[in-house]
Parts: sequence; C-alpha cells; structure tokens
Amino acid sequence: MSVNDWVQIGVYLAVLLILVKPLGFYMAQIFEGQWPGPRISSFFERPIYRLCGIDDSSEMNWKSYATAVLLFNFFGFVFVYALQRFQFYLPLNAQKLAGVSPDLALNTAISFMTNTNWQAYGGETTMSYFTQMAGLTTQNFVSAASGIAVLIALIRGITRKQTELLGNFWVDLTRGVLYILLPFSFILALALVSQGVIQNLSPYHSIETLENSQKQLISMGPAASQIAIKQLGTNGGGFFNANSAHPFENPTPLSNFLEMLAIPLISAALCYTFGFMIRDTKQGWALLAAMVLIFVPLLFVAVHSERAGNPAFASLGVDQATGNMEGKEVRFGAANSALWATVTTATSNGSVNSMHDSFMPLGGFVTLFMMQLGEVVFGGVGCGLYGMIAFVLVAVFVAGLMVGRTPEYLGKKIESFEMQMASVVILVMPAIVLGSTALAVSFSSGTSAVSNPGPHGFSQILYAFTSMGNNNGSAFAGLNANVPFYNILGGWVMLLSRFWMKIPILALAGSLARKKVIPPSAGTLSTSSALFVGLLIAVILIVGVLSFVPALALGPLAEHLEMVRI
Repeated sequence: MSVNDWVQIGVYLAVLLILVKPLGFYMAQIFEGQWPGPRISSFFERPIYRLCGIDDSSEMNWKSYATAVLLFNFFGFVFVYALQRFQFYLPLNAQKLAGVSPDLALNTAISFMTNTNWQAYGGETTMSYFTQMAGLTTQNFVSAASGIAVLIALIRGITRKQTELLGNFWVDLTRGVLYILLPFSFILALALVSQGVIQNLSPYHSIETLENSQKQLISMGPAASQIAIKQLGTNGGGFFNANSAHPFENPTPLSNFLEMLAIPLISAALCYTFGFMIRDTKQGWALLAAMVLIFVPLLFVAVHSERAGNPAFASLGVDQATGNMEGKEVRFGAANSALWATVTTATSNGSVNSMHDSFMPLGGFVTLFMMQLGEVVFGGVGCGLYGMIAFVLVAVFVAGLMVGRTPEYLGKKIESFEMQMASVVILVMPAIVLGSTALAVSFSSGTSAVSNPGPHGFSQILYAFTSMGNNNGSAFAGLNANVPFYNILGGWVMLLSRFWMKIPILALAGSLARKKVIPPSAGTLSTSSALFVGLLIAVILIVGVLSFVPALALGPLAEHLEMVRI
C-alpha cells in the first residue's frame, strides 16, 4: 500500500466518523418529535396523514406495527411488479422498451421492496424512465425508511417500560422520508450533477465514434436522483448496468468519494441516534466501535490483496505497480475500488465501482465475509443496527452464563423469549443462504449459469445467495442470474431473509417494552466498556466463522491456495 492509499482511507474514515454525531443527533430529534416543530410538521405531514386517513396521535403494539410494515411492503411489491409488466403502455418510455418478463418482474419487485436492489438486468436496456422513477426510486426511499422505522420501534421497546405501545409506523415512515432521506438525497443529487452525473429525460443519443466512425447509442435518463438515494438508503441498484463504474453515474474521484461516504453515513449515525434516545450515548459509541474494529482489518486485507496484484503475472514480466486493475476503473484505482467493495458489502448497499468477480481471491473473500457477518458492520439503514443489537443480546446472554447471573441489557432482563427472537434474527440468514446455495449447485439450472467452473464458479453462486440473503444486491457478475431458476428462488430468498428479521425484531421490541426497568447494581455488566466491545466482536466473528467458513473454504480460499500453488 502506498502513502496515497493510507491518506485516502484515513481521510474517508475521519470524515465519516466526524459526521456521525451531528447527523445522529438530528435523526434522534426527528423521531422524538423535537424537530422540525409543530408548524413545519403540520405543513408537511398533516396533508399526508389526512390523505391517507392516518391518526398520527395513536400508537401501535408490535403486532399492529408489524402488520402495517407487511401491508405497506406488499402494496409496494404489487405496484412495482405492475409497472414493469406494463411499462410499454406508460409515459416516459423514450427507449420504447417492452414489458419485463414475469419471473424478472417478480424478482425485481421483491428486490426493491426489500431494500436489496439485486439487479439481474441491465437498467438502461430494460427499465423505462417512468419505471425507474415511479417504481424503483420510490421504493429506494420507502424501503429504507421502513428499515429505519423498525429500528426506532426497537429503541422505543428498550426505553419504555410496562407498555404495549411502540409508536406509529406510518408516522415513523413519513418522517424518515420527509426529513432524512429526501433532503439529503436532494443535496447529494445536486452535488453529483455538478460532477457530471446526468439527470434528464432525453431520448438516447446515437453518435458516430472517433475510432471507426460507427454508430453508438449513448444512454440518457434521470440518473442522479436515483444514485443519491441508492447510496444514502443503502439500496444499491444502479441506473446503468455497470452501476457506479459507469461514467454517467460516477464520473470523477470527488463523485466517487461522495457516493462512497453516503453509503454507510446514515447507518453509522444511527448508532449515535440509538445512544441519544436511550439517554446513554456511550452505548451507541460502543456499538460503532465494534463495527469499526471489524471493518478496518478486513478493509486492509482487501486493499492489500488488490494492490499486491496477481502473482501469476509476475513470471510474465507484467508491471503491476498499480495493483490488480482487471475490472477496475483507472480513475479510481485498486485501493479506492477495494475500499468501495468493502464498504458496500459491510452495509447492505450492493452498489459497485468495480467488478467484484475480477477481484483477487482474498479480495473476493472479504466482500463475501462482510456480508456473511450479517451486514451488522454499519449494515443497511436501520436493519444493520437492529441486527447488531440482536448480537448484543447474545453477547449479554453469554456473559450472564459465565458469571451465573440473569443477563440484563439497559435495565431489561433478557429471558428465553428475547433469546429465541435474537437467535431467529441471527440464524435464519445463514440457513437461507447455505440452503439455497446447496440447492443451486445440486441442479443443472443453477450450475449452467456459472461462467467459470471450479472454486470460482462455486463462489459466484455462494456470492449471489449471500448477497440476496443479506439484502445487499452486489454480485460476482460472471453468474447469469437472469434465468427463471435464479429469479424465482432468489426472490424467495430476499423475501424470507428480510421479513424473518423484521418480524422477530418487532416481537423483541414488544417484549422488552412490557418489562420493568431494573436499576443497575454492582453485578451489572457494563455494555459500554472495552471488554464488552471485545466480547461482542468475538460473538459476531464466531457466528460468522462457524456458519460460513466451510463454504468459503470451497470457494475463495480454495481459489487463493490454488493460485499460490501455481
């Protein structure tokens, strides 16, 4: 790694951490009703509540909250599916694109409804402007806000006592969109346009190339507005097939920095929001510290792997001073590409500025393992932190077993029901990912889509279901996923993995809200200490290793050993 690599990574992490407190405080004020104040909220929120028939003064128990989440997401799925199937008859279809096939429309509707944004298609050749804006971009906003809302309900469950009420999903959803996602997306979109990201409704342009005077079709469209929310909402999906490697999505090093900063920004800041809302900011900083301490070492493994280049080229006399540049943009380089890859797989974002399929085996290992930890290292907006809290409860339980005390977290006893729900949140994802991967490698419908047989081909399949099972959306793009087998099975994987986390989390919130608060005593475990942060990291890594290392040994680790042997 060069000095420049160290400086760029250091500046990135410093800016991210500096922004955590002000943004986290701002979001806490919103969900506690302290901002923007009665007059402004009445102006923006009241018309929405009146139009939708929402009583914003009423609160919900966990079952009502979960029902609202499921119903809202179901109607979002139906809307996006219908837009895709009938887009030929809808306006703003400058490309004259036909309707999307039923299996791909199903997969895409589930993908954007669950905040996964897995794309088995090329955006500029499949989706009209209207479908991209009204369907996909809208889901980018509301699916992200839905995740934040579930987290806020869990925080209320922790802070409240002897009650059934967790707030109002419709109010939390509305405030998340109006005061967090919309304004920050607007600012980021303007910044991206200033760097050359396109934002228009023009038809595609046919130009004559300088090289051989042949015609080439240049894609146009409202890209900047979708790129902004895809990053801030940890959505992923790109307007173009090449995603953020495309010069119309990410043209300059500055646009690259801004987009990459936006990916974990809200998720990291929610740690401070959590600490502020429970009136103990040390707890929020402890969770953020655990995330950073897992993220940084794995980041350096990825960057070092890509900067070191391919040892097979050394004997050929190939100059690899810039590292492994296959599948990477020269304007970003190996270090920034590896940084983006680690960030996007640590969060449930999935956007890419390089092709992960072309990474060195250990670089690919890092992207896989970051997702397989449950994407709790920053993670998706809302879902990353509530996944981390599930691990916290397990860590508290383990600590309680070691000292022979009933485990407690923030004054609430952690009993059998809480552990059952936390276990479901943690273990459902590995079961879904490994089960679907086993199914895919057992049938020709799954293996025939692989472009590179052997360990790397297995990695392509494992990566696909790891990505879909963790609501990520990135891919080892050598896998041809736009076939009925992967569209249908992948749709079920995304659906189950998203809601088999949300529902247990809300049940957990309801159970905690009903409990009494126990005053701390001399035997109370400090969950903001360095010792507990270390225990939490150990629990996360042990669960990830025990669940996935056998599968990783068949894919990227086997590929690395094979490369070294050669």
